[in-house]
Amino acid sequence: MKIKLFLIIAPLALAAAFLFTLNGGAAAPQEKRSERASNADDQEAVSVTVYNSNLGLVKETRRLTLPEGMTELKFSDVAAQIMPQTVHITSLTDPNGLDVLEQNYEYDLLSPQKLLDKFVGKEIKVLRDGAEVPITILSTNNGVIYRMDDRIFTDSPGKMIFPGLPENLHPNPTLVWRLENQTVRPQKIEATYLTGGMTWKSDYVAILDKEDQQIDLTGWVTLDNKSGATYKNAKLKLVAGDVNRVIEQYGALDAVRRLDAPESKAAAAPFKEESFFEYHLYSLQRPTTLKDNQTKQVTLLSANQVPVKKRFLYYGAQHYYRTQYGMPISNQKVGVYVELANTQENHLGMPLPKGTLRVYKADSDGSLQFIGEDQIDHTPKDETIKIKMGDAFDLVAERKQTDWKKIAWDTYEVAFEVSLRNHKDAPVTINVIEPIPGDWEILNSSHEYKKMEAHTVQFDVPVGKDKEVKLQYRVRVRF
Repeated sequence: MKIKLFLIIAPLALAAAFLFTLNGGAAAPQEKRSERASNADDQEAVSVTVYNSNLGLVKETRRLTLPEGMTELKFSDVAAQIMPQTVHITSLTDPNGLDVLEQNYEYDLLSPQKLLDKFVGKEIKVLRDGAEVPITILSTNNGVIYRMDDRIFTDSPGKMIFPGLPENLHPNPTLVWRLENQTVRPQKIEATYLTGGMTWKSDYVAILDKEDQQIDLTGWVTLDNKSGATYKNAKLKLVAGDVNRVIEQYGALDAVRRLDAPESKAAAAPFKEESFFEYHLYSLQRPTTLKDNQTKQVTLLSANQVPVKKRFLYYGAQHYYRTQYGMPISNQKVGVYVELANTQENHLGMPLPKGTLRVYKADSDGSLQFIGEDQIDHTPKDETIKIKMGDAFDLVAERKQTDWKKIAWDTYEVAFEVSLRNHKDAPVTINVIEPIPGDWEILNSSHEYKKMEAHTVQFDVPVGKDKEVKLQYRVRVRF
């Protein structure tokens, strides 16, 4: 009897255990996991570093209290153009007590069309004549197709009422981390990431004095934020320089550590400048808010009575020496340039980011008039900036090839006469710059010259008021 009883009970016990397992019993325990949502209200601090190349580095600190154990943290209010592969999260309070097991970026954002797409094949309600009428969405491809009262309709059914929000639609871009947390006390969580849609450039405004000898220079930083997020009271830093980037390939932690920079101490100037790797870093000495889809201007520098030198430059060309011309080359332009030295003696001496420099001058009525602009490159201290203002109206140049002969199979002699006419009310000096190709030797010249480079000669030609001066020279070239 004992043996028979055992044979009857054992199969029943196995069957019960099998059913218990199918019903989610102890044989397959479910992972216990809590959820925590965080938005910009938890933010304690944010710093933004902006590059010239449509790139921004965001470092954000939020104070959070997380449950102990497995936690899913939904971190919203991040940039819409975030580069997910560059995200890094850490606990500043307890770095060893928080482990990241999984990271996701949820960018399926809530919109009327996406909400409608999620309810294809499901029943919703529409408001008609004050009553809620049930309909079933059949398709949202190139319009809405729905069933109501066993009939099929197209186009908009009217004001639609949805029973709720689908779980996988988010009102804002959201980072979702699966974390293993070992402490229940409040923590400072720091998230760092790169984002597109952020850039900056420099613009300079110069006021030239009456004698064309000094300028008052103001530099502006223009920031453009199209990243899809607003950064309130942010510490702003700008990197000037050509940062190498590999498109769509970023190492999250390495990229962040390479681009991050030490904090700057407060100073009276709007921006504090410092060398940073092979670039220059400009730190704004006060917090500022960068709104999404906003262009912001901040003063970069201000310097008065900066000495400048106005120059008149006339450039030749290498092809003038390679062929024979039968008639003069007339009405050539004489360029007007303004040069300034970026030195402390000239009230500057700060590395200047590349940008556009616009120059104004007051007319006889005292009204400022625009007189020219030029692009300047990244300019270190103690270097010279040359700004082309335009072409001189009252200076005329004319070139005539007076001789051209071949004296050997690879050697030529060429003679030129450059006529320079000054119709201004004052004498000027025109710098004639001739790029001579090949091996060359000037045989004779009416004016002294300087060898500026291996293939560049400069003649400084004084031209009196309402006068014409002819520069004549002969050169032997070998190609």
